[in-house]
Amino acid sequence: NEMDDLLKFLVKTLVEQEDAVEVEKQEDDKTITFRVKVASSDLGKVIGKNGRTATSIRTIMRSVASKTHKKVFVKFED
Repeated sequence: NEMDDLLKFLVKTLVEQEDAVEVEKQEDDKTITFRVKVASSDLGKVIGKNGRTATSIRTIMRSVASKTHKKVFVKFED
């Protein structure tokens, strides 16, 4: 899926341990939820100062998903 690939690409460009990146997708009629798992040492890089990086990633994903007419949530975990 292109959304999955885009999210993986964005996260992998930010982290040191690219192999640890996992993206899990749950979808229903109205929402798409992505759970992004990264190495504990990389979580801060993905979230960014004051959550700015995470907010930017969420904004990009919402823009891409607008054509699906579903709400998109991106959750970051280590």
